[in-house]
Amino acid sequence: MATLSDVARRAGVSPATASRVINGSSKPVTDELRERVLQAVAELQYVPNAHAQLLARSHRGAVGVIVHDVSDPYFSEITRGLQRVATDRGRLLMICNSYRDPERELEYVELLRGHQVAAIILAGSGYHDADFTRLLNGKLAAYEATGGRVAVIGRHEHSGDAVMPDNRSGARLLGHELCRLGHERIGVVAGPRVLTTTTDRLTGLREALAEHGRELPEHHVRYAEFDRDSGAHATATLLDDQPGLTAIAALNDSMAIGALAALRSRAVAVPAQVSVFGFDDMPLARDVTPALTTVRLPLVEMGARAMALALDAGASRPRVESLAAELVRRDSSGPAPKEGPAVNASGRGRGPFLT
Repeated sequence: MATLSDVARRAGVSPATASRVINGSSKPVTDELRERVLQAVAELQYVPNAHAQLLARSHRGAVGVIVHDVSDPYFSEITRGLQRVATDRGRLLMICNSYRDPERELEYVELLRGHQVAAIILAGSGYHDADFTRLLNGKLAAYEATGGRVAVIGRHEHSGDAVMPDNRSGARLLGHELCRLGHERIGVVAGPRVLTTTTDRLTGLREALAEHGRELPEHHVRYAEFDRDSGAHATATLLDDQPGLTAIAALNDSMAIGALAALRSRAVAVPAQVSVFGFDDMPLARDVTPALTTVRLPLVEMGARAMALALDAGASRPRVESLAAELVRRDSSGPAPKEGPAVNASGRGRGPFLT
């Protein structure tokens, strides 16, 4: 592969002059020299070194974003907000998918630090892992020491700018709604145990139920990945093990859509026999049948606010912005059946509600 020195020799100019032409420097270069450098670039098929260009620029132009999975609707919506502000500020995004792998997350922090990005945004949940948290904070501190900026979305142990979705209060809204509708036998499809988001949502739900004198037994909870297929599988195991359930509360919308699919496959009517609730209010939630009752988080705004915090330098101390959740009632929820358990011991619909 041709180097900058090769281009300079072919053009008969100094490496500094070749660099000014290739990197678009504001320092003047005669048209003749510019033409010779560009001709050498074409002849040698020279490709500039991206890392070297970043180091040569007077400011860092890109922002690195680490998400769990950008194909997940939750992160797709957050990324829309990140992109909107980045575009307005003339910045480019480098999006990294960690797939909820802590080691990969650490590697991406190092990669983005090496690329000298202007800021790093962690858009996924924190982990209940003290060793990982210590390593991550050490790498982020080293990056910040070089002038980089960090912002996080969700509960992390990093002491810096943060946008906090109100997961706990949102789950409390969900718990109060379950009680208002008279549900006592509730199954919960939760996310991975290791994530702080899962803990916060489960805690809020349990707090609300306790205010109404109700408990959420651990055997009514299934932990799963935050995706449709995991939600369907977790719902199936709940129906098999706890046939008297009248409501399924999934702690994200993708898992709730999986719950709807599992109930449909067993001819269980929603919400006549079993109500289904989600969390996040992703765009698809209103388009499934029946439309999903869920807790809405302002996902696009979360991304926009995180990007603004990351790019707005000059704050004397960390800034934390909390964004409220709200309950959105749709067709997938209704009162608990008065006739008794809605699903029989086989895990299938029973009685006049069978479809």
